[in-house]
Amino acid sequence: MEKIKVGIIGTGFIGPSHIEAIRRLGFVDVVALSETDQSSAEKKAAVLNIPKAYGDYKDMLRDEEIRVVHNCTPNHLHYQINKDIVFAGKHVLSEKPLAVSSVESAELLNLVKERGIVHGVNFNYRQFPILRQLASMVEHKELGRINLIHGSYLQDWLLFETDYNWRLAPEVGGKSRAVADIGSHWCDTVQYVTGKKIVEVFGDLATIIPVRKKAKQHLATYENQTQEAGAYEDIPIQTEDYASVLIRFDDGSKGVFTVSQVSAGRKNRLSFELNGSKKSVHWNQEEPEKLWIGHRDHANEVLLADPSLFAPEARSSIHYPGGHNEGWPDALKNMMLNFYSYIRDGKDPSRDKANFSTFEEGHLSMCITDAILESNETGAWVNVNNEKNL
Repeated sequence: MEKIKVGIIGTGFIGPSHIEAIRRLGFVDVVALSETDQSSAEKKAAVLNIPKAYGDYKDMLRDEEIRVVHNCTPNHLHYQINKDIVFAGKHVLSEKPLAVSSVESAELLNLVKERGIVHGVNFNYRQFPILRQLASMVEHKELGRINLIHGSYLQDWLLFETDYNWRLAPEVGGKSRAVADIGSHWCDTVQYVTGKKIVEVFGDLATIIPVRKKAKQHLATYENQTQEAGAYEDIPIQTEDYASVLIRFDDGSKGVFTVSQVSAGRKNRLSFELNGSKKSVHWNQEEPEKLWIGHRDHANEVLLADPSLFAPEARSSIHYPGGHNEGWPDALKNMMLNFYSYIRDGKDPSRDKANFSTFEEGHLSMCITDAILESNETGAWVNVNNEKNL
């Protein structure tokens, strides 16, 4: 069988992660990449062992060999590049956020539906094997009625005033940062495992460091920010470092989550707890193979990821025996496996339900973000209107 040919736009932190995950599949081949200019593209292509390099992504979109394109660019470019990919007739996998507003995301969702394009958004946390198992447990009522949902997504990579990245600039990262960048992952993950939809929010946002010192020398995301004295410029910050959000779900249940990029010691801690009428569960992405299960009337327990202990419908998401822990790169691989299996098997987006996040979830995520921003401005509860503009 001929391999599915793929092109990648953007090769910062996440682009090479996509490439590595794709290459683990075996039936997909990354044949091209695009960067901001030809010289950069050729250097990156050489490092990543990719045969074709394009200094303009529009030239890559004209490559008839390529069937699928990944959009791994900064946030402000997502809308236009996703739109161009769709008009080129290619299947598309976009990094989140899908766009920088729900108006833009609605337009993209309408376009892919009209044109029959296979569309995905990289919400990869739902792809952890133990979360597929948890989704099965919830579906089979093992926790009983889910009454409360709460948790957080905490990081420390922007803790110091000298920490700076393109995500801090609204004209590049968008008008929301912590909520759009990591809160979107928390919301998607929780909605996936519970089967519930967030329909109303009350948000409280704060910029903990109102002025940051931007290094005059360019630094990549997560790179050590140490610079010599005087090698900075002061930059006023307009996006949030922190947010806490009360949430209401479509079945009337309630919850709350906190996101922060200034929490010392927390590297990438997405965590949540579900409190059911029979059991509680807690999961933490920094220990992804463990699911804590809480009881009232007997000892609590910890389920370790193990295919022999998983429900039949969850076993396809785990690829190694118990004790061979699968982590963030493996969840990303599962995302790619599900997305490309869908294409390989000739499934139709208008008919066949996907087991990965699509532009539907990408649009809902944008609507939740917009509603949280509006709530913070008005000091009131705001409905999540994901039907608007569709």
